[in-house]
Amino acid sequence: MKLLQTIGSILVILSILIFIGMLGLGTKSINLDALPGNNTHQTAAISQAINELDAKGKEVNHIGFVSLASEVIDKANEIQEAKFQQSGAPDGVGEWDFRFGGNVGGFKQKLSSTAKATGPVQSNPWLFFFLTFGLAIIGGLLFIIPKFAKSPGIKHDGIYHSSLTSGLKLTPRTIVLAAGIIGTLIYGFVKLNNFFWPLVTTVIGVLFIYFVFIKEKSKGKDPQRSASPVNTAWLGMLAGALLVGFYILLYWKPEYIQNWVSMVDPISEMLNGGKASRWFLYGLLYTIIMAVMGIRMLAKYQHNKYQRVRTYSVMFFQTAFAFLIPQMISKLNATNAYDNPIPAPDLKNMWPLDYSFFFNYRLDEMVANGSIGIFMLVWGIVLFVIGVPVFVYFYGKRWYCSWVCGCGGLAETMGDPWRQLSDKSLRAWQFERYIIHGVMVAAVLMTIGVLYTYFTGSYSILGINTDSLKSWYGFFIGAGFAGIVGTGFYPLMGNRTWCRFGCPLAGYLGLIQKFKSKFRITTNGGQCISCGNCSTYCEMGIDVRSYAQKGQDIVRSSCVGCGVCSAVCPRGVLRLENGSGDVATRTIEERTIHITEDMIYVKQDFS
Repeated sequence: MKLLQTIGSILVILSILIFIGMLGLGTKSINLDALPGNNTHQTAAISQAINELDAKGKEVNHIGFVSLASEVIDKANEIQEAKFQQSGAPDGVGEWDFRFGGNVGGFKQKLSSTAKATGPVQSNPWLFFFLTFGLAIIGGLLFIIPKFAKSPGIKHDGIYHSSLTSGLKLTPRTIVLAAGIIGTLIYGFVKLNNFFWPLVTTVIGVLFIYFVFIKEKSKGKDPQRSASPVNTAWLGMLAGALLVGFYILLYWKPEYIQNWVSMVDPISEMLNGGKASRWFLYGLLYTIIMAVMGIRMLAKYQHNKYQRVRTYSVMFFQTAFAFLIPQMISKLNATNAYDNPIPAPDLKNMWPLDYSFFFNYRLDEMVANGSIGIFMLVWGIVLFVIGVPVFVYFYGKRWYCSWVCGCGGLAETMGDPWRQLSDKSLRAWQFERYIIHGVMVAAVLMTIGVLYTYFTGSYSILGINTDSLKSWYGFFIGAGFAGIVGTGFYPLMGNRTWCRFGCPLAGYLGLIQKFKSKFRITTNGGQCISCGNCSTYCEMGIDVRSYAQKGQDIVRSSCVGCGVCSAVCPRGVLRLENGSGDVATRTIEERTIHITEDMIYVKQDFS
């Protein structure tokens, strides 16, 4: 068994090394048939720049081509600026349809992404798919399958003594998180081409820190944080660095990953009839990881029926609703699933998690695509206006966060080895309350702005440019928070970092669960032996043991109802229930037993 797991580990590491190394294979040249530009004037400027720089037909390796594309667009920008300064934009052409302006970076990215690529990956995509995806799947299964032979039940099994899963102590963790946030802010200045929105983000962050450290005054009251006091998760940091690097390339530097995209072209053509995009690559990778790591979940929680069914559910919804069905619909309608989001919808995704749902181009596409587009528009609205309150009332937020959601599914499967790293401290909970509700408000305000623009045609509301507001949300929250930090920091801060601190839909679901839901986790405090398994494995940072010791039901708005606390409890103290509507009182009243020298009495403590 140990030998199989060793071989599996070697195959996974080998596949990752090949996956990274293939980025530099082959050469690229400018595709003259797919030059970027909003009109012939911009395309002509790019063509002129190519001729002046003698770049036509020039073949450069994948990494070096990014510099060539940058040089060409900079030269084209100079050409257009000189023409504009001399005679302005031609009649009937808008200024920013003629000039490149702040979209220079977008033109560079487009020129790189549409370049003609040649090399071993393009010649042998199936070979490289096997050497990366294939070896990783085989290696993962070789490592996982022996786990089915283990005795059922959950023990800590040295999770705080592993260089992969032990986490970081508070100081290094704070340094790494701060470096990630500061790096994103600095890049935001460059990417958004202004100082205003990164400055706004900084101010909001400082306000959150003020509220938690000054207003709440929780210093000295925090329980032990979830991390090893001795070991440092150096393998965890390496895994986190790989995840962060992948998301940076995917979101902000897709021009570097054309070999990855080319590798999955044959699969894309089979499923939707078109070439792959970075989003097809991401969807495929996401689905495969959830499937393989889902099998790991089935092995780990084989003793618990609820966990098995829940794992099958997230695997099914990701594979069918988020990946295969959109591809099939796309093929039937002869359109590329990711170049045109409609009609290729993720039927389970909804606003405000799907923050682009009300963007102008999405609304136009839904309306333009006839009955299926109108259906998706109505479905999306009904889902979050009616579906969410009804389902949360009966089942809590677990119906979505733990059974359906792709973000939650990835956290539960790929992120499960790091679930114990969620910070259980009071201070972390205070940050959670401010940040997640702050993101929810930001999503609402951003959506109001884009809808205002859609119906009025004006890009300014109360002096704020709605387009820049949309870009700010997409960059800092949609990409930076949800992707870079939310997933890349699994090995450092736990697997539900995004779900706990940032997801606006989780915030919406949580508010309903807190005040109007039949769902709660009930406890039998008399049987609790204070082993701490429940708190250790709570991915949402809830100190479950403290509730169990008091005999208090758990109805925290952050609880996603994953049920792992119940699955790891050796005494059956915790149960997931959908019961009567007395939740409001149960969330306030704490029953504690006070012992004095001459009497024992029960005191109702409302503090």
